[in-house]
Amino acid sequence: MRKFLKVSIFTFVIMFISNFAFAGNSSAWLTNITEAQRISAKENKPILIDFSGSDWCQWCKKLDAEVFSTTVFKKYAKDNLVLLLADFPMNKKQATEVKEQNTKLAKKYNIAGFPTVLLTDSKGNIILRTGYMAGGPKKYVDSLKLAVNNFKIERKNKNHKNKIHNLK
Repeated sequence: MRKFLKVSIFTFVIMFISNFAFAGNSSAWLTNITEAQRISAKENKPILIDFSGSDWCQWCKKLDAEVFSTTVFKKYAKDNLVLLLADFPMNKKQATEVKEQNTKLAKKYNIAGFPTVLLTDSKGNIILRTGYMAGGPKKYVDSLKLAVNNFKIERKNKNHKNKIHNLK
């Protein structure tokens, strides 16, 4: 009985510490665009916006299960992305502010179907528009990496051209 109690306490302590270790995990899905943009600007990370019908859209559920819920994606996202869920559920309750914000975002980005996934900079400029992609998490993450790298190169070249222009 004593050994069982020690093991139980040890397990509880490990779980408790693990929760604190991951409490600041930046790979958690946000629901507020203003917060996502603030974090994106501060940490110099793009925002991945998942326009989803989480409780009714089969392709959205498939994308979540095959990509967003995997360790491969979560590891990449933690260090490289700010995650924003713009959800349009049918049966889940959602705060009025979140519904209104998501509707405005869908109109702004001309979202016509679900899932639509956007990668944007902190100002809302689109880096990549995609959705469900067969091939699993590695293929998905590789496409995100390529888009982010191309965006960084374009931004660097633009900044370089601006510096040259300013010297004239």
